[in-house]
Amino acid sequence: MEKEHIKIANCSGFYGDKLSAAKDLVEGGPIDVLTGDYLAELTMTILYSQKIKRGEDKGYVGTFLKQVKEIAETCDKENIKIVTNAGGLNPKSMANEIEKILHEQSLNMKVAYIDGDDLMPRMEELKKEGQKFTNIEKNVSIEKSGYMPLTSNAYLGAWGIKEALDLGADIVVCPRVTDAAVVIGPAAWKFNWERDNFDALAGALAAGHIIECGCQATGGNYSFFKEVPSFDNVGYPIAEIFEDGSFNITKHAGTGGLVSKGTVTAQLLYEISSPAYVNPDVVSHFDTLKIEELEKDKVHVSGCRGSSPPKDHKVCINLAGGFRNGMEIILTGLDIEEKAKVFTEVLFNSVGGQEQFDEVFIELQRTDKENPTTNEQAMASLVISVKSSNQELVGRLFSAKIIELALANIPGFFAESGPKSSGPVIYIGRH
Repeated sequence: MEKEHIKIANCSGFYGDKLSAAKDLVEGGPIDVLTGDYLAELTMTILYSQKIKRGEDKGYVGTFLKQVKEIAETCDKENIKIVTNAGGLNPKSMANEIEKILHEQSLNMKVAYIDGDDLMPRMEELKKEGQKFTNIEKNVSIEKSGYMPLTSNAYLGAWGIKEALDLGADIVVCPRVTDAAVVIGPAAWKFNWERDNFDALAGALAAGHIIECGCQATGGNYSFFKEVPSFDNVGYPIAEIFEDGSFNITKHAGTGGLVSKGTVTAQLLYEISSPAYVNPDVVSHFDTLKIEELEKDKVHVSGCRGSSPPKDHKVCINLAGGFRNGMEIILTGLDIEEKAKVFTEVLFNSVGGQEQFDEVFIELQRTDKENPTTNEQAMASLVISVKSSNQELVGRLFSAKIIELALANIPGFFAESGPKSSGPVIYIGRH
């Protein structure tokens, strides 16, 4: 007899993932919880732009509402809980929209939302209290970066999710929580774990980390792709978590893809800087776990040890990094390097020099062949990009200066694309 477990399926690894995945999972076989991870760091900026353009009541992942319409009735009938971070920058508004959908479908499901991650209103206060916001990769503070924060969100943990489920929520809408929190929370709720049950929490964290990126755990984006029997209708990952924190990774029968020791290991190693994987609820020590294949498309993971979480929280801060413009120039024929030098010098002389820009990127890509037999084989690519806090400096005028050289510079060049206006640059900082 199989031990009691909670079966958690993840339908999304990013904003833009397969829309039908939620419906496929809830209808493809028995599950207890459906999760969805939509919030890459850059996604927070996309949602910020959405709020600016469409109103303060926006800022959430709108496509998730389409998924809710498709699955709500089945989830209510089958008693499937839904936990997602699709609330983004506005979980309250998303929860309100979900309640409207449930009302339209005459469903009596309870919706909860979590907040408290947004630090933008408190940034100055926190700085005065002595809090340091230093980029963990570049070791540069916000002040020294010289850029203005657009969003600032702490990565929350799983305990708010557990509390919402304890109170009877059927759908839990989260803001910026850690990717694995949407899995840890339901597991902690199912088995009523205490906050210091670190080994069990560490196992759930490992399970959440494995399924958080969707099909990357089931054969997608897998280096040994030849091992995958079929990429048609790749199945989304399911974690069967047991009370001690051990778990199975699997997928629905009849779907494409592959669940193997290799696919699980590859995803386990994704985006970790050390074997001690830090989350706000627990530190999971990935060098202690054991991975074994149980059967076709089912892998068992056990033995993961955990320790107490750090006192600090990771914060995602997106900075307004100015504006960027650029163009790809195709150079043809002989003397490619000399042509690139002449073109670059004349271009920047015509716009007032490179020094006025915050950043200049120039790269000559030698895609041409030594003895070409076709015109295409004689072509190389010159990529020129500029960045400035002054939008006009890198705007359409810069593109126009490139086009102006069409008949007044080196022979045999053309632009790969037409003139462009400058676009904003977003810097993502994890602090």
